[in-house]
Amino acid sequence: MRMNEEQLNLVKHLLSDIKERSPFYREKFKDIDTSAIVDQGTFESLPFTEKADLRGAYPLGIMAVPESEVVRIHSSSGTTGTPVIIPYTKRDVEDWAIMFERCYRMAGITNKDRVQITPGYGLWTAGIGFQAGVERLGAMAIPTGPGNTEKQLQMMCDLKSTVICATSSYALLLAEEISKQGLKDKIHLKKGIIGSERWGANMRKRIAKELGIELYDIYGLTEIYGPGIGISCGQGFGMHVWEDYLYFEVIDPVTLKNVPDGQVGELVITTLRKEGAPLIRYRTHDLTRIIPGQCPCGNRFHRIDTITGRTDDMLKVKGVNMFPAQFEEVLSKVPDASSEYQITIDHTDGRDVLTLSFETEVPEDKYSTVENQVLKTFRALVGPTIEVKAVRMGTLPRSMKKTARVVDNRY
Repeated sequence: MRMNEEQLNLVKHLLSDIKERSPFYREKFKDIDTSAIVDQGTFESLPFTEKADLRGAYPLGIMAVPESEVVRIHSSSGTTGTPVIIPYTKRDVEDWAIMFERCYRMAGITNKDRVQITPGYGLWTAGIGFQAGVERLGAMAIPTGPGNTEKQLQMMCDLKSTVICATSSYALLLAEEISKQGLKDKIHLKKGIIGSERWGANMRKRIAKELGIELYDIYGLTEIYGPGIGISCGQGFGMHVWEDYLYFEVIDPVTLKNVPDGQVGELVITTLRKEGAPLIRYRTHDLTRIIPGQCPCGNRFHRIDTITGRTDDMLKVKGVNMFPAQFEEVLSKVPDASSEYQITIDHTDGRDVLTLSFETEVPEDKYSTVENQVLKTFRALVGPTIEVKAVRMGTLPRSMKKTARVVDNRY
């Protein structure tokens, strides 16, 4: 993706005083003449910013404004390591709401909709970001937050929610509960805004079918505002990203060089207008590609493809590198296999054993047939020999947040 003139001007403005405003970047760029960054080529010579850098700056070392200008802080949802704390100014919060409102409009949501927000509130960016966008749009926010599924369903039926915002895992859990309780004729949902975790085609189809709604992928991460920096359109192919606030690159995660549009690599993001914690060439570790050309929907903003995984999601078993997305692709090609799966890795008798458990609706006496189909497809697409285990629908864990797909017992 070429850096356009507006983005270049914003980059130059950002770099013009970044050393004065940010002790973090003053140290990081101490040997760099930022005035020499005059085009895309010289910009790509700047070093990357990593999550480890942000953890090292804990708690507020990343702050680039006087503390009196900080109106809010958020923290990443990760459960390991030192937290990443991101400060926001009033303008940062407003800019985030503007981007989120765009997302809702892209999905065809209007001020007549009733939007049920199930992602979490608090230090995590999700719930409050969804709500700010709803309020800016002028729609009705129903901020249920996560959990208490019975209450969720009561609100959904009684308040006639038309839009559900959720992780894919929780959307599926709600869909299954609606089906189990026979509530499908009592809900009024039309659209779903789904984010926070990768989800495969099978899961997408199942949620859409169970709830009878249109689904939209939303993208974001705490370090870069939060969810709402990109969303899919009605074409259902890729996510439009807000290039007037952010600059997107895709790099080869091994060589760290930029790759051509259309080639899969690691997404790198630079904030162009953020005040509280500007980030320059931040490595997200999300795997995607920039989709070349203009979308048939006519929107001027470029698209990135659906996130297929993360560079740190890689599993190495028997000397073979694998990603969860490959397992999802395998299951999507077997008609009787559902979207729900879990990967378990054990070390037994001196060797690694990977077991892929997946749910199916076929009778138990047909399990071996489906297992053989999955095993054959896996060998053809991925390679190594694994164990496969069919289980009945609803057997594997469900989550109100993100479902743990990999259980590695080797360590």
